[in-house]
Amino acid sequence: MAPIMDISADNKDKQLTIIFNASKNEPFKVTDGYKILQRKLKGNWKVLVNREAVGPEVLTGCSILVLPGPRDMFSEDEFINIKQFLDSGGNLMVLIGEGGEKGFHTNINFLLEEFGISINNDSVIRTHYYKYFHPKECLVLNGVLNKGIESLAGKLNHSSITNEGSYAKSSLPFIFPFGATLNVARPAVAVLSSGSAAYPANRPVCALYNPQDSRLEDAKKSKNGGRIVVLGSVHVFADAYLEKEANRILWDILLKFLLGDPGFELNKVDAEDPEVSDYHDVPDTAKLAERLRVCLQELDEIPADYTKLFDPKLFSISSDLVPEVLEAYSQLRVKYEPLQLIKPQFENPLPALQTAVFPPSFRELPNPQLELYDLDDAFSSEASHLAQLANKCILGSQEDENDLEYFIRECGNILHITTQLEAGVPRDASHILHHVAVHISEFKKLNAS
Repeated sequence: MAPIMDISADNKDKQLTIIFNASKNEPFKVTDGYKILQRKLKGNWKVLVNREAVGPEVLTGCSILVLPGPRDMFSEDEFINIKQFLDSGGNLMVLIGEGGEKGFHTNINFLLEEFGISINNDSVIRTHYYKYFHPKECLVLNGVLNKGIESLAGKLNHSSITNEGSYAKSSLPFIFPFGATLNVARPAVAVLSSGSAAYPANRPVCALYNPQDSRLEDAKKSKNGGRIVVLGSVHVFADAYLEKEANRILWDILLKFLLGDPGFELNKVDAEDPEVSDYHDVPDTAKLAERLRVCLQELDEIPADYTKLFDPKLFSISSDLVPEVLEAYSQLRVKYEPLQLIKPQFENPLPALQTAVFPPSFRELPNPQLELYDLDDAFSSEASHLAQLANKCILGSQEDENDLEYFIRECGNILHITTQLEAGVPRDASHILHHVAVHISEFKKLNAS
């Protein structure tokens, strides 16, 4: 593997220079996590690594700046430098992960919101298992929102990849591991979603910004402006997932967009109205349960006589029904006498514990069941087998013709003659004897010559 060049190297080629930022505690670097991607790029690209603050001297001569999951805050000067880099024609790729800004402790949305993109503090989870065990390793089979992406993916698929028909269900099935969703508004365009099998369902996970977009106002158009790609998962192009599904094709498509490839063209109808679902926030029930509040329901006016607020009939003690109870005794012909307490009798469900006189006797385990076989029969020679067979089959009368048939067939099996017969030939005594006679005649011919 070729060593990664430092940003201070001379003779930089603006068209073929890509910088991976490593100054914000990124989880992946080209030497650790992105090795396969670095090997793929080193043939046509000059791959650089930035370990200092993002400044003008770092971005000079750079064609694409990649932010692979920044986990620290950007300063105001760094944002200004990145915007100037975009205005001068540079391109930007932002990769993030589950939890968004909150999970990565960064402020990248401050830059992206100006272009109509923001990253949510959520996580994409597949609702049922398919191929990948972890629920956050979300396999998306129907996540393409723009027919232009699907068309380009189909061309790359047929021209550069043949992978045992794994792309039969969709032209761009990709695995989206440990990622977050995006909020996308004009002038940005959502091109990939989480699909229908994930939660949140049908939410944008990849967005593109093109300054030459015809939807932008004339005053905001910039022929020299740079393009932006935002992807909600930093693991998509990692070594563990780059060669899975169509992730490598996805990288080629995004690279073509950033380079302004003339063959990359989005469908205008899908760009105007992508098929995405609305994002619904739900309350955090666990947190709300710990923070109880008084109900704000309006109450009725309190009467001047507060005794009306009490209902004495609910728990009152009255003897009004005593005459009716006494009359019921005579009607039922039951002797009237004061109630007596019936002494309860409790039955013990188990006998009382007693001290054991003899130690408990446990049943021993049975002997292991070994397969029985005759050692003499297993290790005896062919001659011994033939002798035993001859003792079993003694020719004596006409009724023993079946023994002769059995004797010849068993001799053929012992001497391995049966296996030498041609396919389709019956394994009976006549064919075995015919086979032996043919071999004897051949042997005599050879000796006669």
